[in-house]
Amino acid sequence: MQQNHVSHNNETHLVLLIFILIVSFVLSYTYLTRNPLTTIRYLPQDKTGSCDHSFGNWVWDESLPDKRYSENCPFLDPGFRCRRNGRPDLGYQKWRWQPYGCNLVSFDAKDFLRQGENRRIVFAGDSIGRNQWESLICMLAQGVTNQSTIQEENGNPISKHKGFLSIKFQQYNLTVQYYRVPYLVPIDRPPKNSPAEVYGAIRIDKLHWFSTKWAGADVLVFSAGHWWNHHKTIKSGHYFQEGEKINMTMEVMEAFKKSLVTLKKWAFKSLDLQKTVLFFRSYSPTHFRDGEWNNGGHCDQCTEPETDTFNVRSEPVNNRIILEAMQEMKRKMKRVGFINITYLTELRKDGHPSLHRGSGTSVDAPQDCSHWCLPGVPDTWNEILYSELVRLWFDSRTY
Repeated sequence: MQQNHVSHNNETHLVLLIFILIVSFVLSYTYLTRNPLTTIRYLPQDKTGSCDHSFGNWVWDESLPDKRYSENCPFLDPGFRCRRNGRPDLGYQKWRWQPYGCNLVSFDAKDFLRQGENRRIVFAGDSIGRNQWESLICMLAQGVTNQSTIQEENGNPISKHKGFLSIKFQQYNLTVQYYRVPYLVPIDRPPKNSPAEVYGAIRIDKLHWFSTKWAGADVLVFSAGHWWNHHKTIKSGHYFQEGEKINMTMEVMEAFKKSLVTLKKWAFKSLDLQKTVLFFRSYSPTHFRDGEWNNGGHCDQCTEPETDTFNVRSEPVNNRIILEAMQEMKRKMKRVGFINITYLTELRKDGHPSLHRGSGTSVDAPQDCSHWCLPGVPDTWNEILYSELVRLWFDSRTY
């Protein structure tokens, strides 16, 4: 009788153990498939290759606003000056990014300017790239005593400019440029005899003509993603063209991949493969809630970063395609980097202008949950960029 009782207890324990193992497996599988930390392997981003700045936590830092530039920086688009546009809270400026197991190199504006003397840095991409470019200009301006020596070379205004902008730090002869090219490749008129629904042709087999100005730059920072979606392409009548023909069936991500092949071919042909530093920044997430930008989506109720990683969306396909392209380019180019800011940015649902878009914006205008308040999240992107430049460029410069 006692033996049967012991046997029964053993069976009960075994069943309980199996149940626990099954639950653990299900939870682990759910975590691994939903948590972006595990969906992709990233290029190492520090000197030793042992630390990846892409992942970590946002840490509250009360002193951070005093260490950064303010909205008085003259190189900010009015739409990014969220406090001046009526945002009541300052909390979004007080979160510092802390990578797991390491620290970011402290951004030193004067060191950046000295190391970049007589050089040219180019940002090329969509308006999120302009967000990052303006952030860097203001971060560097902190290292210049006489800010009247920092000028847009062609006298162009910063706000809503659709061509290219060129800021010269005259004291150091450092030029930092921004080229607005949402796809990196051009949009042309449709070829003759194209179907009636084709409004424009995205030429994935050639780069935008601005690329003639990129050659010779010391540092290139590319970004693309927000326009590579169904709404901005096929739904709006913009199909993909190779050669003389429009492809009516090509998927958006296939076209994006082909556009990066075009970028790679241009780089191999047009750049100094030993000296040029080339980065590609990953996709910057949007945070529209209860809709998209054009149908009531909003983010104005978000005042703190996301803390529940199960609410974080998976790694976008764009990033995998970018990473593969950068790895291929690294076989021939000495200095190539993939700056993955997607996860850290995904957590910052609180960092957008939302309702606070600037004077002249109509009351019923869509909220901006794509771009970023400045000072704000793009400053961290540039801290990572600086860390990467220290690793790939600054330490190897010959003076």
